Amino acid sequence: MNSINKTARIAGVLYLFIAVSGILNAMYGPSSLTVLGDAATTVNNIMASESLFRLGIVNDLIAQTVGIFLVLALYKLLKPVNKNHAVLMVMFALVGIPIVMLNLVSQFAALLLLSGADYLTVFAADQLHIQMMFFLELSEQGVLIPTIFWGLWLFPLGYLIYKSGYFPRIVGVYLMIGCFGYLLDSFTHLILPKYDDYEAIFFTVSFLLTSGEILFMGWILVKGAKIPDTITEDT
Repeated sequence: MNSINKTARIAGVLYLFIAVSGILNAMYGPSSLTVLGDAATTVNNIMASESLFRLGIVNDLIAQTVGIFLVLALYKLLKPVNKNHAVLMVMFALVGIPIVMLNLVSQFAALLLLSGADYLTVFAADQLHIQMMFFLELSEQGVLIPTIFWGLWLFPLGYLIYKSGYFPRIVGVYLMIGCFGYLLDSFTHLILPKYDDYEAIFFTVSFLLTSGEILFMGWILVKGAKIPDTITEDT
């Protein structure tokens, strides 16, 4: 039974790694160098910090790879509770990972347009910059697709945690609520073209709804998993 607690702590470390990677990417990655609607400033930022831009892409790739191991650790931890729901959790989580990786191609395309390659000389500088901004904005919009699955996997995860007895049930409830926070964020961007006018409101609501992930990550890092007297699979 000690393996349950060990697996929970491993999952906590992996979750923390992904969280820190996300924070670093938001602060120093490609999105921090991109000023949507201002090609000149964006070009200057990228040319001055190309290594940082590339490291941001690599950071994203590593974080998504670590995400695979996180999901597998949680599957090992929660499979005894309900195998069907654990499989559903894995499916939702893994669908989003290749989408994120494929979305990074747009960021590579932006770099290629600024590479100064001979075959690009047929385009004027402003044409290249416009195309670069298109790919960067495409990358920003592309994140909305995996965001749907970042939300969906939380519902079976929260349900399994609620039923497991390993953690306080409120953690599972918050994670199930977090599912709708991600969905709200994604579909609000997709449906409302003037989302930016209400961004502060929706960001606050989405953060409150998704804060269960922070609670869960902190709990498994500090407390691990409570070992129940018996484990009976819920079918």
